[in-house]
Amino acid sequence: MKEYKMYIGGRWEDAASGEVITTLNPSTGEPVCRAPSAGPADADRAVRAARATFPAWSGLPQAERNKALFRIAALIREHAHEMALLEGLEHGTPYRDAFGVCMGAAEKFEWSANAASGLMGEQIPVPGERLSYVKREPVGVVGFIIPWNLPTIMTAVKLAPALAVGNTCVLKPPSINSAIGLHFAEVLSKAEGLPPGAVNVITGSGAGVGAALAAHPGVDMIGFTGSSETGKSILASAAPTVKKCVMELGGNNPVLVFADADIDAALKVLAWRQFNNSGQHCSGPGRYYVHEAVYDEFVEKFVLYAKTVKVGDPEDEATTMGPLVSREHQSKVAGYIESALKEGARLAFGGEVSEKGFFIAPTVLADCRHDMQAARDEIFGPVAVIIKYKEGDDIVSLANDSRYGLCAHVWTRDISRGLKLVDRLHVGAVFVNCQMLSNEQPWGTSVKESGIGKEGGLYGMAEFTDQKLVCVHYGE
Repeated sequence: MKEYKMYIGGRWEDAASGEVITTLNPSTGEPVCRAPSAGPADADRAVRAARATFPAWSGLPQAERNKALFRIAALIREHAHEMALLEGLEHGTPYRDAFGVCMGAAEKFEWSANAASGLMGEQIPVPGERLSYVKREPVGVVGFIIPWNLPTIMTAVKLAPALAVGNTCVLKPPSINSAIGLHFAEVLSKAEGLPPGAVNVITGSGAGVGAALAAHPGVDMIGFTGSSETGKSILASAAPTVKKCVMELGGNNPVLVFADADIDAALKVLAWRQFNNSGQHCSGPGRYYVHEAVYDEFVEKFVLYAKTVKVGDPEDEATTMGPLVSREHQSKVAGYIESALKEGARLAFGGEVSEKGFFIAPTVLADCRHDMQAARDEIFGPVAVIIKYKEGDDIVSLANDSRYGLCAHVWTRDISRGLKLVDRLHVGAVFVNCQMLSNEQPWGTSVKESGIGKEGGLYGMAEFTDQKLVCVHYGE
């Protein structure tokens, strides 16, 4: 079992308390690594290191920062095989998916380097002999709290744009994925041109480290992805210093399937998304509203797809779905299946819960209702919750009847109807007959309890800057 240290100011260090945490292999329940269990004193050391490095990093020409980000991308590609194996070992991601995730992480750094040069300022026309412009400056020290569902790619999603525009960072990986976060730090430590202290990685609990970062007066901004409940707690900790916060929080994403939908095309996207990463996707389907004319076909074909999903060892090339991330989360997802069945849902397929490892079989729950707990909450697992509706039912109201507003999916051959629904669905993103998330696109937070601000694209990169207005009189 490997022993890791934290990365603070370019040095590898233990927690001040000497305490450690042990992470587990979700496929077996066996230990993977021991990592430092940091506390407020360690968070303070990391913040001070980031603060000390900020003037030098932010003062570099953009071209020099870009070179460092390109070197990081190259290092990620060089180490992608071992990073992918570790993602499978500690998170349960099948190798072929994990390797693709690592390639995607490298692309995030390259895209951010290329995009940053075009973001940082604009001239504003004003009357008279005056020059007025807005320049963007890095916010300062950014504290990142990384989610456990996609640890490698989410580290890149947050770090790359923040570094590109000149911020320095303190990053807390999810405690149950500590090895993944600290190995990422090992890769970053080899990047020529990235000064010590530009990125600091500390491990520990949310209560011990996350809250300390949110409250620390030396942290200028918090970036967080996780549950809405935890997000509210972080906001409360950040409030006394009025920190800027960008948060992607919970979601229970509705899918509207109309009678004219191409069911085969829909399931190729939706069922894949439902079971990929064991359903632990923020943008994945949460509840399906399916027209009665195609309902039976939809359920039948969903079951046929579920039967093709190969659940097993992430290192097995045949595996297409691994375990859930923890025993606690496995129990939570199993509880939703059990409650749905008690409330009258029909188990069309799956439902099995393993005792060895944290696996749950791909599960299809048919004949569900909008008022069931499984349809109201965010399950975040490989469980499809399918609800039948008939012509005349106000499914848009049902879709909007949620405390979340992350995204929605619409499947119809009537593009006019699809575009009209874009205006009526109260969410941050709408996918019509597809799902696509690219480096160029901003991701749909900012609606209801699903978050604050944007991630991705130029909109997301802009969140890591402050706008400064400059006005100069140059006439006599």
